[in-house]
Amino acid sequence: MATPEFPPSELKARKISPTELGKMLKIQTEDKIGFLKKIFYTGVPITAIILIELLIFGGRLKGASIAYTFLLLALSFSIAVTENYQVRKIYQALLILTIFRLINFSMPIFFEKNLYSFIFIYVPLAIPLTIAATHQKIVYENNRDTLKKLWIYLPLSVLAGFAFAQAEYILIGARALIPDLSSANLLALIVIMVFIVALIEELMFRAILQTSLEEFLGPAGGIILASLLFGMMHSTYGTPFEMIYTFFVGGFLGYLFYKTRSLPLVVMIHGSINVFLFGIIPHVGPGLGLT
Repeated sequence: MATPEFPPSELKARKISPTELGKMLKIQTEDKIGFLKKIFYTGVPITAIILIELLIFGGRLKGASIAYTFLLLALSFSIAVTENYQVRKIYQALLILTIFRLINFSMPIFFEKNLYSFIFIYVPLAIPLTIAATHQKIVYENNRDTLKKLWIYLPLSVLAGFAFAQAEYILIGARALIPDLSSANLLALIVIMVFIVALIEELMFRAILQTSLEEFLGPAGGIILASLLFGMMHSTYGTPFEMIYTFFVGGFLGYLFYKTRSLPLVVMIHGSINVFLFGIIPHVGPGLGLT
């Protein structure tokens, strides 16, 4: 932040006294220090998560699990000793991400991913997420307003989900998590991908993490950092293109959540992406078999 320049004529005319100028410079200095503190408080743990995810990307899972364990302890200690309420909220959100990753590592079934493995990975997070969301007093779109807009949200979610899934399928070539497109299998896929996977991830990344970062760093900082972590935590797919792509998808979902405060909207879009990506497109082909 540049120091304002005051014409000598103003100082001579006593329009701005030396005392007032000193106070203004002091305020600016304090603002700079406050900004640097915010960068430090958020930058250190977020950088740690990014570096650990790069370990996962490089296949060093043992080292990553040890690093996440130490980060879990560090965040827990920081929450206990930090007096700044906003910082505690951010660390609480990052702590949940750390727990999420450690659950991944503790589930041998995770390395042979199937549809029902998501239940064991995501459902344990429901309790800490509910506690965190209640504690942080997150403001959502009114339920009545959501119901009124459902006729817009639902087709928008399906169309956006299909478009994003098409592009992601090209990047990672996802395999189907259901053997066929029977009604029972498709229903199971929708329930797990929308009401478990998408709901848990959107609560983590958008409702809790992004909101806490928005309060501390502003809307742009909150959306960008939450989306960055969302993209980095797709490191298990083993391709940088997937991480970059999900960063932009996370940014889109983050912006929608910021503008609407509608958790159902971003959950439906996220869930639709997963349903198309892991169920419909692998069976019928890109373009739903129309190309």
